[in-house]
Amino acid sequence: MIRKDYHMHTTWCDGSASAEDMVKEAVAMGLQEIGFSGHSYTPFDTSYCMSHEDTENYRRELMALREKYRDRISIRIGLEMDRFSDAEPSEFEYIIGSVHYIRVPQPGDGTAVPEGCFLYEEENGPQVYIPVDETPEILEAAAEAYFGGDMITLAEHFFHSEAWVADATRCDIIGHFDLITKFNEEGDLFDEEDPRYVRAWKLAVDRLLLYDIPFEINTGAMAKGYRNSPYPAKPIRDYIREKGGRFILSSDSHSLETLCYAFEEYESEV
Repeated sequence: MIRKDYHMHTTWCDGSASAEDMVKEAVAMGLQEIGFSGHSYTPFDTSYCMSHEDTENYRRELMALREKYRDRISIRIGLEMDRFSDAEPSEFEYIIGSVHYIRVPQPGDGTAVPEGCFLYEEENGPQVYIPVDETPEILEAAAEAYFGGDMITLAEHFFHSEAWVADATRCDIIGHFDLITKFNEEGDLFDEEDPRYVRAWKLAVDRLLLYDIPFEINTGAMAKGYRNSPYPAKPIRDYIREKGGRFILSSDSHSLETLCYAFEEYESEV
C-alpha cells in the first residue's frame, strides 16, 4: 500500500484543517511521508491562495512541524504553483505546477468581463483570467465572450497553457493535467473525443514529457463528488504511459477526510 501523499492544502490557503491537524491525521493513518503544497500567490485572484507574507509563515510552520514530528513521519515542504503565479519557488523542496486559469487579452470593443473572471492590468494591456475550476457557468460565459461560444477552442487555450506549465513554474510534478474537465463528467460542456480536443491534450502531453517529471493521478475531484475518476482521464493516462511517462498519486486534499482518497483503486498505475 502506498503510504505517501504530496498534494495537501491547509487553512494557510483554501483548506479546512490546520497543518498540524493534517500531520496528526496522516500519522493516525500510518503514512510514512507527506508533502504540503499550499497555493502560490496569484495577484489577480487572492481569494484562495497565500500572500507572499503568509507563504513564508507557512514555510516556517512546516519546518517546526517537521522537527516536532520527525520521529513519527517525514514532512516535505512544497508549493502548488499556478502557471500565472509570481511566487518564488526556490525556497521549497518541490513544486506542483498547475493551470487554474485561461488568460486572454481583454478586447477594447466594450466586451463585458464575464462574472467570476478577473480583469487585471498588465504591461501589455488588460488581461482577463478565466478560472477553470469554479463553475461551469463561468466557463460557458467566457467561451461566449472570448471564443465565439466554442468550448473546444477554450479547451485548446487551456492545454496551450498547460504545455508551458513546466517552463513557467520549474515544477517537479504536473498537477491535475485536465482540470478543464472538472464539470464535464457527463459531457455537458464539450465532447472529450472531439479530434481537436484530443489533439490539444496530446500536444501538451508531448511537450511536458520532455521534462521527464511525473504527472499526478489526482483524486481530488472524486473526493468532492465532481468526477467518478481521477485527473487525467484514462485515455490521457494511457497515452502518457505509452509514451514512457510516469505518475504519482495525489489526493489534492483540502480536508482531513480526503487524505489519500481512493488511492487503493489507482496505486497499481504508479
